[in-house]
Amino acid sequence: MLTHIVIWKYRVDIEQEVREEHVGLLRALVGTIPELVSLTVGFDVLRLPRSYDTGLVAVFHDRAGLEAYTIHPAHIKVAELGRRISEHVASVDFED
Repeated sequence: MLTHIVIWKYRVDIEQEVREEHVGLLRALVGTIPELVSLTVGFDVLRLPRSYDTGLVAVFHDRAGLEAYTIHPAHIKVAELGRRISEHVASVDFED
């Protein structure tokens, strides 16, 4: 299995409505991209100085599944939005 984790630190000028749209589009990837084994996404609840605003954990059977996800048009659309509204995006991918 391959786990894909992404976190977003939104720009301070990004309204809550846009943040919710981003999370909604991420959640909509479930059932749209067949290679996804599971996907969870949500807003940070602790709001610590080191916290990011939103986090995603997606699981794939293998690297080929992640690669198919990466080039899927629905993912490209939401990834572009995430980059536009964030001051920083970080990710990590690991096999388990």
